[in-house]
Amino acid sequence: MAKPLTLTDSTFRARVIESPIPAVVDFWASWNSTCKALAPSLDVLSEEYDGRAVIAKLDIDANPQTAALFAVLAVPTLILFRGAEAVRRIDGYRPIEVLRDELDQLLAAV
Repeated sequence: MAKPLTLTDSTFRARVIESPIPAVVDFWASWNSTCKALAPSLDVLSEEYDGRAVIAKLDIDANPQTAALFAVLAVPTLILFRGAEAVRRIDGYRPIEVLRDELDQLLAAV
């Protein structure tokens, strides 16, 4: 069963920027209830898109460099990447259907 990939400041480049497939990174914090509400949707998406897209999470408190690099000021913030390019940013909670649509558009543009 696929789960979202846990990222750190030191693994971000290799796992997202250098990934041969698109990625969705959830910038989150353990103290935020909206982040907790979003987590089950990311679990489902990581299973559904396994092998087609990287679904990953980066704890902003433990990894402030990457959060600062992408100017993440609020959580949750999801950023969709195609290689080094951040192609879409989603601030706040969105239903799983909206996230599926965003992922499908990201994959269709590859």
